[in-house]
Amino acid sequence: MDETQPLLADVHLVDTERCDEVSHKDIVDFDVDGDAENPMEWPAAYKWGIVSLLSFMAFTVTFTCISVVPIASQIVYELDNGRVSKSSSVLLVTIWELGEAAGPLLIAPLSEVFGRYPVMNGANVLFILATALAALSQSTPLFIGARALTGLSVASNVLGPAIVGDMFVSEQRGSAMSFVALAPLIGGSLGPAIGGAIAEKFGWRWVLWLSVCLALSCELVFFTFFRETYKVAVLRKRAARLRKETGNPKLRTVFDLDDGKSNAHKIWECAVRPAIVLSGSSVLQVLSLHGAVSFSYYYVFSTTLPEILQQLYGLSAAASGLAFISFSFGSTISVVIMNLLLDKIYIKLRDQHKGVGAPEFRLPIVIVGAFSLPLTVAAYGWVSQMRLPLPVLLFAVGMLGTALMFVCLPLNAYVIDAFGLYAASGMTALIVARCLMSTVLPLATDPLVTRFGWGLGISVLGGIGFVLTPIPILVFKYGSRWRQLSRYTKDE
Repeated sequence: MDETQPLLADVHLVDTERCDEVSHKDIVDFDVDGDAENPMEWPAAYKWGIVSLLSFMAFTVTFTCISVVPIASQIVYELDNGRVSKSSSVLLVTIWELGEAAGPLLIAPLSEVFGRYPVMNGANVLFILATALAALSQSTPLFIGARALTGLSVASNVLGPAIVGDMFVSEQRGSAMSFVALAPLIGGSLGPAIGGAIAEKFGWRWVLWLSVCLALSCELVFFTFFRETYKVAVLRKRAARLRKETGNPKLRTVFDLDDGKSNAHKIWECAVRPAIVLSGSSVLQVLSLHGAVSFSYYYVFSTTLPEILQQLYGLSAAASGLAFISFSFGSTISVVIMNLLLDKIYIKLRDQHKGVGAPEFRLPIVIVGAFSLPLTVAAYGWVSQMRLPLPVLLFAVGMLGTALMFVCLPLNAYVIDAFGLYAASGMTALIVARCLMSTVLPLATDPLVTRFGWGLGISVLGGIGFVLTPIPILVFKYGSRWRQLSRYTKDE
């Protein structure tokens, strides 16, 4: 996926007839001999400073999302005057995903029209205000609403890859992207541990105030040192400056030659494009369903583990938070394994097919994850049901993290390979499906556990994933022909 192209656009097509109408000397572009305003040519130290800042914000976002997990029941208990609703405790955590499902549909197109800088800063300010509102909430509905607004305003997850693509050429993006991707794993492990410890000593509101301080420090650096990285926005600003300085009203960028639409129309087109791509590709539909159910197991685990540890194993909220490190450890192991094997498997299968590559060659690890993930989910439930030793439970949690990454990360690579110019829209559709499923499916956990117990109740949820196991197998076997039915994945 070429992140230098508009984040959600298929490709920026220029009307050649209108190009002919505009003199080449009136086209504003970067100087091919070197241009200090070109993000690709910024000093390496500055670019890696931006990558570090994006990583810090990604850490802060994940920390804010997950830090309330081990204390969700405590928050509901206090806000509802001593009454604890399990569904409210779960929704308090998962509602974040509902807000985050809408984020890519709003933040990405806004950044294409107005640039990364104003959208990133605006979203960060909204994130800080929403987190502060959650810290000040006096009722559960207000707290849940504030959490949804916080999820909606997460910009780093949406714009982070695009900003990296704005600054780095293709062969240099891998290390930067890996650095940014590692930060949420750290936030996901430290968030519950730190959140549980702070809540135990100072109260749950101080957990959120810590998140406000982290996000505020990020935003101060963003506002002060971050520069616009989106090529279109940079050139449009330059063209406007040159029109004023030279008095030549014809000066414009190549991106404006076909520009006869209002900003509102452009935002609308970008927002609906992922839905159009999803509706036009049955391959994306079935893989989105499988990926969404698989990803939702993270929230099934994260909303049940504190209760299991505190009620069945007698641990404190702080100790329960520390247990989340095992999930991040398992996830990290899977990332290392895939860094070693994902490309090697692709190359081996390509060589077996006379040097012709295919996106389906990314799926063997997904198939392994598709079989192992439902089994680890069921094992997690039965270990809890039988109250096996705590190290056994933590091992099951770590295996769940490994299996989950086996499904999700190669699936992302498949979508990027299969959809080509439409990859960003395909990824957006995939992410939105995950967020929606992660909001809804965990709500079924408490009724199932209440009726059938931890073992069978959690196994029922794992069974949903097991039923969907044939999807990656069928796509791996028949995907090359299946993809030809869609204009978005049809081979050239």
